[in-house]
Amino acid sequence: MTADHHHHAHGDLPEPPHARRLTLMLLIPAVLLTVLGMLLLWPRDAPTAAEAADGPVMVTGEVVSVARAECPPVPEGDKPDDDCGTVTVTLDSGVTATAAIPSGPGAPTVVAGDDVVLMALNSEDGSTAYSITDHQRGSELWILGAAFALAVIAFGRWRGLTALAGLAVTFGILLYFIVPAILDGRSPVLVAVVGAAAIMLIVLYLTHGLSMTTTIAVAGTLASLAITAVLAAVATAAVHLTGVADETSNFLTITQGDVNMQGLLLAGIVIGSLGVLDDVTVTQSATVTELALANPAYGFRRLYTAATRIGRAHIASVINTIVLAYAGASLPLMLLFAAGNTPVGEVLTTPLIAQELVRSAVGTIGLVAAVPITTALAAFLAARRHRPGAHTAAHSAAHTAGHTAGHTAGHTAGHTPAHAAPAAGPAAAPAGERERRGPAKEDPWAAFVERDR
Repeated sequence: MTADHHHHAHGDLPEPPHARRLTLMLLIPAVLLTVLGMLLLWPRDAPTAAEAADGPVMVTGEVVSVARAECPPVPEGDKPDDDCGTVTVTLDSGVTATAAIPSGPGAPTVVAGDDVVLMALNSEDGSTAYSITDHQRGSELWILGAAFALAVIAFGRWRGLTALAGLAVTFGILLYFIVPAILDGRSPVLVAVVGAAAIMLIVLYLTHGLSMTTTIAVAGTLASLAITAVLAAVATAAVHLTGVADETSNFLTITQGDVNMQGLLLAGIVIGSLGVLDDVTVTQSATVTELALANPAYGFRRLYTAATRIGRAHIASVINTIVLAYAGASLPLMLLFAAGNTPVGEVLTTPLIAQELVRSAVGTIGLVAAVPITTALAAFLAARRHRPGAHTAAHSAAHTAGHTAGHTAGHTAGHTPAHAAPAAGPAAAPAGERERRGPAKEDPWAAFVERDR
């Protein structure tokens, strides 16, 4: 195997000896601080599922039949019922139950064969009344999840599989650390920052591998996440947001009085920003690496300028995505305001809309900051990795070629008969010419192609 082919098989920028040291210098302290933070903030008195199960008993079953009947008359001025009758359901325990047909705004529509969820209410005489509250969706969601996983693996292959593993880690940290720790009364901001750091460190290295490119993305994400957290704290304090803006947050303040709602709002902004931040930082770091491979003569300035142009296009599309996501989530509320002829200025300053505006603005500023930070780090290290490596490789190859040519010529002159001496001149000339030309230039695109095989 030639040296040129060996380098193409790796397909990455030549890294100086201190590259691994820089990776460890960033990775080890970050991991230690994250682990220490998780140990200190780990939930100890969070409510368990058994303690939280004080509400009505929920059971499941399958609809056997639906018997419709005429609705009773209602007083004048009241809205008459649209659907009346009874539903016969066979519960999973084997008991046959009867419930009224669900009615009212948002009530589920049931037919025979539907799997439903029922609420069981015990009356004073010992009997149990049932009320259909919702459909069962477990099977459909599992099928959809399987299709999602197959699509990711079919296209991403091994990289797609690692991405799914990273998604599992994210859900694990959210469900077993972040949410229980906040319910346990820990500071939501500290929990969110530590949890986001844990997610980022595990997912980025698991998905993209232990490399300098990933390390640069980690550094850029950490810096941008810190900027986002500080801006979120300043913005929520300046706009006088309390974190209580809808029925869900109101209910949470009643049932979980120890939770800091303003801190919970900050935690939501930090965690929500992480998903887009790592996308931007990984893209910028990989972009600089590929530009350096395709254009070995590029220095810091040209790498930074070219990658920043790509980053601007990426940010422009991401900003629109963020705004549309928040607008879609708030669409029912916006329709309610529009139906009430509420002035636009009043709509935008309501707590719920102002909260979403702060999320969008702070998250966008963090994304904008991530592009120059990550691009500058990547361009600086790519320029340093390329120049010393290329110079050393060229010098070593030239020295080796000269030494080999001299040794071969001397060895041939000592052992070749006199009548063969004229042939040594033409053979030695190409060797000397190769020495003067230096090593053959490699094709960066071939290196890029070979790397992903």
